[in-house]
Amino acid sequence: MSQKAIASKSVNWKQVSWFVGLTMALSWLVDLVLWRKFGYGQYAAIFLQLQMLIPALVAIVLQRYAFKDSPIYYRNYQERPRWFFSAYIVFTLFFTGLVVATMLKPALYPAPLTSLVMVALVVSLVVLVVIRVASGKGSLGKAGISGGKWTAWLFVWLAVMGYHGVQILLNMAFDLGFRPDILALAESAGMDSQTLLIAGFVNTVIVGPFLGLWIAFGEEYGWRGYLQGELTKLGRVKGVLLVGVVWGVWHAPAVMMGHNYPGYPVLGPLAFLIFNLFLAIFLGYVMFKTGSVWLAAFMHALINQGYQWLTAMVFTPNDPLFSFGAGFYGIAFALLVSLLILRDRVWKQE
Repeated sequence: MSQKAIASKSVNWKQVSWFVGLTMALSWLVDLVLWRKFGYGQYAAIFLQLQMLIPALVAIVLQRYAFKDSPIYYRNYQERPRWFFSAYIVFTLFFTGLVVATMLKPALYPAPLTSLVMVALVVSLVVLVVIRVASGKGSLGKAGISGGKWTAWLFVWLAVMGYHGVQILLNMAFDLGFRPDILALAESAGMDSQTLLIAGFVNTVIVGPFLGLWIAFGEEYGWRGYLQGELTKLGRVKGVLLVGVVWGVWHAPAVMMGHNYPGYPVLGPLAFLIFNLFLAIFLGYVMFKTGSVWLAAFMHALINQGYQWLTAMVFTPNDPLFSFGAGFYGIAFALLVSLLILRDRVWKQE
């Protein structure tokens, strides 16, 4: 084996350190500003969405302009999909501007700024489609941003919603929460209960994950697209678990403020770090089987929004830490599913 081939199979720890260090620093700066300016409350969503964009931003900037051996380094890669990476950088800078506007004038959020975000998301997805059509089949795959087959997307949707459904049923079976008052929720929303359920399902579980693709891509291209590809040179299982650890630590400040486990500033980050190990296995598995970072982003968005809708409309846990889903009981369930997934031969491939 040539020295070049051996080097390609070795983790470039210097580049990994740059990526992880910059991603952590910028993300935790956003968390710090949120904590000092507003605390975890109504303004948290836009700050945490900005945080989600940062891993991909750092990975793109480093690979395009700093890592000379990167397949998308600007001097070597001049194909049309390069415009996607430029568009992502522009979108992230625009989103950063919206966050700054929120800090300067909180009254702008949520209505006006949310509308701008939605317009920007739709425009961004249109840009992606145009780039795909103009570049031709296979072009996005060469750039590491392939879409995958529609059948895989359908399978992922069914698998995630089925998984969430089991978590809800287990919470119900063990009496770990309560049924939401749908009539009261519908009345406060100015609609009947049936319309509320249908509209919520369509907006949150069907349309929502697609609108959230660009935001979820921010995490998935960074963690799965770049970091997983580098760390799995150590072996797929070991590399994916290392990604899960880094990913869990990255979430820690937001979780300490109350994200996912309000009221658990110490146990919450620990639980979410463990949960992230299994989520990393689920999402890593999708990447290995399909090669599609966009499908991983879709799965990520659906994991977030699907369970949120079910807990809001079907059954709400009393305690987020001691329940199924992302709680300790759900972590034990995720462990069992992960052990089944790890039996697939794909984990032994080089």
